[in-house]
Amino acid sequence: MKLVTERPFANPEVAARQLVQLASSIEPVQDGRIHIEKINYPFLYTLKGSGAEFGAGIKYAVERGWLDLHESGTYVRLLTPGQDLLRLH
Repeated sequence: MKLVTERPFANPEVAARQLVQLASSIEPVQDGRIHIEKINYPFLYTLKGSGAEFGAGIKYAVERGWLDLHESGTYVRLLTPGQDLLRLH
């Protein structure tokens, strides 16, 4: 009997790639900004990721130079558009 369900975004790299994919599907507003709630909501409620997985994914994407998170935490910018980042392994 399995008591714990599989968490598809438990791996920060998988979560980060999903966040980049979400960000790339959104039309940025001024200066390339993508409001954080535009990727936060679908990740948490549509894809059923957790807050911790979202945070780990954002951190991973920022460390890899895929996303730039504003110091206020209100928006991100997609830094490295490319199909190789959008492909989940």
